[in-house]
Amino acid sequence: MNTRTINITLPLGAFSALKKTPAEFAKDIRLTAAVKWYKMGVVSQEKAAEIAGLCRENFLMSLLKFQVSPFQYTAEEVLQEAGYE
Repeated sequence: MNTRTINITLPLGAFSALKKTPAEFAKDIRLTAAVKWYKMGVVSQEKAAEIAGLCRENFLMSLLKFQVSPFQYTAEEVLQEAGYE
């Protein structure tokens, strides 16, 4: 897999406020961004898991922490797609 490194400048207080090392903070940022983009429908579960650096199963489990549904469709959309509405 090809990767690219990005640099983000943050105040030192950000790490102490969250009680995270820079490596832990970076991992949390990746997961948080992946969850948000998944919730918005910008990326699929597979792509979000890749962004987060997790397998798909662990990404789905992480959605619980953020109280995000693993389903991107509403019940109405599922019924409509199945031909019931």
